[in-house]
Amino acid sequence: MKRFLSLILSLALILSLCAAAQADDLPTITIMFHGSNVSDDAAVLEKVNEYIADKVGAKLEVIWGTWGDFDEKATNALATGDSEVDMLFTCSWSADEFNTYAKNGFFEPLDEYMDQFGADLKAALPEALIQAATVEGPDGEKHIYAVNGFKDTATQNTWDINVTLLGELGYTVEDVQKLGFYGWGEIFAKAKEVKGDSFYPFLIEPAVAERMVTNSIIITGDSGSVNLLSYYLDPADVTKADAKYGDVILNKFATDEFAAFTKQMREYYLAGYIDPALAVAETSNDTRSNAQKTGSYLIGTQSYAYGYEYSAEVLSRGIEVQFLPCTDPYVDTTVSQGAMVAVSSASQHPEESFKFLALLNSDPALMTLLNYGVEGVHYTLDDDGLVVFTDARASYSPWTNGMGNVTLLPDTQAEGKGFREAFKAYYASGKAVPILGYIFNNEPVSNEMAALTNVAAQYSLALCSGAVDPETELPKFLKALDDAGMAAYLAEANAQLDAYLAEANAQLDAFLGR
Repeated sequence: MKRFLSLILSLALILSLCAAAQADDLPTITIMFHGSNVSDDAAVLEKVNEYIADKVGAKLEVIWGTWGDFDEKATNALATGDSEVDMLFTCSWSADEFNTYAKNGFFEPLDEYMDQFGADLKAALPEALIQAATVEGPDGEKHIYAVNGFKDTATQNTWDINVTLLGELGYTVEDVQKLGFYGWGEIFAKAKEVKGDSFYPFLIEPAVAERMVTNSIIITGDSGSVNLLSYYLDPADVTKADAKYGDVILNKFATDEFAAFTKQMREYYLAGYIDPALAVAETSNDTRSNAQKTGSYLIGTQSYAYGYEYSAEVLSRGIEVQFLPCTDPYVDTTVSQGAMVAVSSASQHPEESFKFLALLNSDPALMTLLNYGVEGVHYTLDDDGLVVFTDARASYSPWTNGMGNVTLLPDTQAEGKGFREAFKAYYASGKAVPILGYIFNNEPVSNEMAALTNVAAQYSLALCSGAVDPETELPKFLKALDDAGMAAYLAEANAQLDAYLAEANAQLDAFLGR
């Protein structure tokens, strides 16, 4: 009997050693995420690698990019052809802007892998998201260049309100709405009086604040790091263009609306309502993030995702938070490419990388593990099967919307049962903007775009945060843009838009038999 047990134990040891040796032989694939707050991923990645070993045939490593450092890390990895980074977050608004980087050959075409390994992925994602990831590559043909995340498929910019402090000051959310952006001075003054000179009540992401106030949208294909162009929506009906401008793409910085916005921001800045660190590129994102986490603000900006108020990030602030919409949720090209992961063309393991992305976006177990962590460590389940986060979540908080198909995740206790179904219904109600589907091909004016981006980097942040006087600096800025080729850049964007709308109208006429 002892000899038999000895043989069994020996066999078990051999099998475990073989499994370990097999795991050691697997290639390592590396993914770079955006917007994360992760300081300890060891327990999670151990479980992830156990789970994906036979399904993907690889081991995973993660570079947890933050809001402050992702853009530089990602663009450097792509520019240097770093084969140690296999997959990267990309989108229509990041520095590694999806359309431009796909067109320039930085991303691997995924059509072949989709045909071979993508059946479950196709079943899990709406066809519209796969189409949004299908763009023109360096060969002039359209290919799938990313796995598109199923997350907030409509844009809704909102004012992020510290309701707790607002109530202490004697105001309500209705007061905030009634007074509006140009009338918040009295509320900010009261906050300063109560909280002291070191408190900055207006917590902004400057570029987002500008879009919220002017009701403008991002033009997909425009410069990713500093948007140069705008299209204005009717705030009362986002399916229509603003009556003042119509179907025209504008120099973002040359409108009366932009001038009025910067003038008001300057007043708020000089009054001490805006932290000067928000006006410095190197400190702006971290300053905003830290103030949000600690609830050290009164009114802020937020690109809203349904249910954000129930997330651990918001609940941990220790205040009551409410999000006040600027418009109805709307569907534009930018949001349909709002969070994607592409395989780098420098990757030595593109097949394994795609298989991992396909699994991540179709398998609830993997999506939950990589987003929420290890059950029993980072979260537990209550009697209703709802996720309850533990204190360990503080060291493992990825940006969920930047990871993939969030509809696979279980409901949390904070969200309540049925949240995911409500989430999908909310985004199904999004209204299409008039130029949905338009993507600016900046290749004919790429030199102008580079020059204009450099100019905008010198002026835009400071103007949008109120750090400089628009009376003197805005004219200098506009002159510098003109000198850098704004007229040609704008003309090309509008010529392409005119052609796009003409084709769309012709297709509609054909469909209706007109």
